[in-house]
Amino acid sequence: MTVKKIVNIPLNRVEGDLEISVEIEDGVATEARCSGTMYRGFEKILLGRGALDGLVITPRICGICNTGHLTTASLALDVIANVTPPPDATRIRNIALMTEMIQSDMRHGFLMFTADFVNPAYEKLELYDEAVQRFEPLKGQALFEVIRETKKILEIVAILGGQWPHSSYMVPGGIVSLPNQSDLVKCRLLLEQYQSWYEQRILGCSLDRWLEVKSGKDLELWLEENDSHRQSHLGFFIRYARLIGLDKIGKGCGNYISFGAFDLPDGTSLNVKKGQTRFVPSGFASSEGVDEFDQGKITEHVEYSWFEGDKTDLHPARGETKPYASGYEGKKYSWAKAPRYDGRPAETGPLAEMIIGKNPLFTDLLKTNGSSVFSRELARLVRPAQLIPAMNIWLSETVADGKFYNPPGEIINGEGFGLTQVTRGALGHWVRIENRKIAHYQIISPTTWNLSPRDADGIRGPGEEALIGTEISDIANPVKLGHIVRSFDACLVCTVHAIDKRTKRMGRIA
Repeated sequence: MTVKKIVNIPLNRVEGDLEISVEIEDGVATEARCSGTMYRGFEKILLGRGALDGLVITPRICGICNTGHLTTASLALDVIANVTPPPDATRIRNIALMTEMIQSDMRHGFLMFTADFVNPAYEKLELYDEAVQRFEPLKGQALFEVIRETKKILEIVAILGGQWPHSSYMVPGGIVSLPNQSDLVKCRLLLEQYQSWYEQRILGCSLDRWLEVKSGKDLELWLEENDSHRQSHLGFFIRYARLIGLDKIGKGCGNYISFGAFDLPDGTSLNVKKGQTRFVPSGFASSEGVDEFDQGKITEHVEYSWFEGDKTDLHPARGETKPYASGYEGKKYSWAKAPRYDGRPAETGPLAEMIIGKNPLFTDLLKTNGSSVFSRELARLVRPAQLIPAMNIWLSETVADGKFYNPPGEIINGEGFGLTQVTRGALGHWVRIENRKIAHYQIISPTTWNLSPRDADGIRGPGEEALIGTEISDIANPVKLGHIVRSFDACLVCTVHAIDKRTKRMGRIA
């Protein structure tokens, strides 16, 4: 006889409020729903405000990715004003956003994700005691290191932009801060210190040595090469994650999207592939390969979201945000919309960037074992190894007290969009200005892609799909479900904003 249960999990250790509803039959997840339980009204808040107000308001959507929102809002206004920032302004914008990414990657990995490594479900494993020593919440060795070092590296954003979080120094045409030689020296010193810690404690090797790992076989050789590699936080993560089976769960939808990020400034010595205009390339990857990205193929569905709308597949430049909720009745179940690319769901984030950028290690891992919680989280933990060298180059190339601004003129009318990659993946702002005022503003954030509800065709979002087929040995402690959802580094504050939670128990069973 089939035993069927529905488990509702109000998930903690994510940014914002997320509830996962999973239908379990005979110990296997057969259905899933990811519900953003808070309404975010920034698209409505911005209407009627001044053309530049998005530069101040959108960074306050999130205290984690505020530089990402500022960057994207500035890029959209660059398009509307038809202005190109000077090369050094582009360098500073890139450095600041990269700083936010490399600190958040570590905070998520060791403050949010590995906390589940010390779940009681694993207490009989050989490596459990060491996991506790490294990752126990509020006590683990890695936690104190990460908090200390990420706090320091964020000083780069404060030096370049005046403060973090919620800076507002990027504007159409460049930046309004003027870094001097002392500022740049301080930034280089902070980055040098962070790189030293990241190499010694996270990787257990130099950046150059890690970047030589180009296949699954290379990864095994690296892990066994010496104790420094095995005993690093990354080395332990690899060993423990495999031990608890993270390489076998959380496959996802098989589609990946990247908007691309970090415009290449004129005259940079950074080595990239011929024809590449951004350091992180854009694209859409599926089983058919990697296709060129076209933002015109993006649509948003609200069939299963708490919004009104006769059309459920509008491009964000024409999208609507008309909230509608009537409790728990009907088929609608999330404040998140359902973005789709060419009609298909797509995962975004570090793993998507690696696949679309044709990183040889992750291309091989995906080909050999498919995507998983392990590959998703591994991509996040090693992404700084790619970003830090670029930051070093751009800091050394920036001319102190140079040109950082091209006046755009008054913005009266126009329409444009800004697209970039932030910590959790693809972020887009679509903006229309009429008579100096914001007449339209739509935002699609990374978690809206990753943890979207179903679309008009009933197709699950990437996070929902990743939960299907998961074996649950203890329905009262469904730790694997937490691993899967947290591997997307969920950030619901970018999606929604108010909650009425009736219970806070981890495993509410209906």
